[in-house]
Amino acid sequence: MRAHLARVDAVLVQAFIAAALSFAHLHDIASAAGQDGWKAWAYPVSVDLLLVAAWRRLRSGDAKAAGWCWFLIALAASLGANVATAGLLDLDHVPAWLRILVAGWPAVAFLGGTLLVHSSPTTHDETSDAVGQETPEDIEDQEDAPDPTPELPAPPAVDPVPVPPPVAVPAALVEHARKVAAEHHARTGTAIDTPTLRARLGVPPPMADAIAAQL
Repeated sequence: MRAHLARVDAVLVQAFIAAALSFAHLHDIASAAGQDGWKAWAYPVSVDLLLVAAWRRLRSGDAKAAGWCWFLIALAASLGANVATAGLLDLDHVPAWLRILVAGWPAVAFLGGTLLVHSSPTTHDETSDAVGQETPEDIEDQEDAPDPTPELPAPPAVDPVPVPPPVAVPAALVEHARKVAAEHHARTGTAIDTPTLRARLGVPPPMADAIAAQL
């Protein structure tokens, strides 16, 4: 436990020293570029906030390309200020390109921070995955669920209608039926129908049908 605390304390001390020196160097560069007063102190704050936003995006695992891009931009601004104030730049005669860079930095930092903090690709991806994937519990529930289509009962069996055997008609009766039919046709001008034939002959309906079929 003590060794762990010692390592944590060492890291915190190193982080505090690096942040303090970088903060002071960025303040000096901004002040030399014409940003005096509270504005010179706002520049190192914007650089550190952009670093923190990029670091959080890298830790979240989403859109790492954007996280690395803005992290390197903020790191270049911090390291550039550290190197420039190490005697490589005359702070009394700052070049025009550095003044332009310092003046445009707030807009760049605001754009990077907005893109890193307010873009949320995770929400859409998680929603799509949740909709497109089924858990094993959902699959088991679907297998156990009854079929919504009701089963219709089988239609009852219908017995075939028995076909009556053919009726034997005597030849003499058929000959007599022909005479009755000819007389009816000569009198009415139309062919005799089966009910009339059955009534004239006095036979049952099956026999009358059989006689009419032979006429």
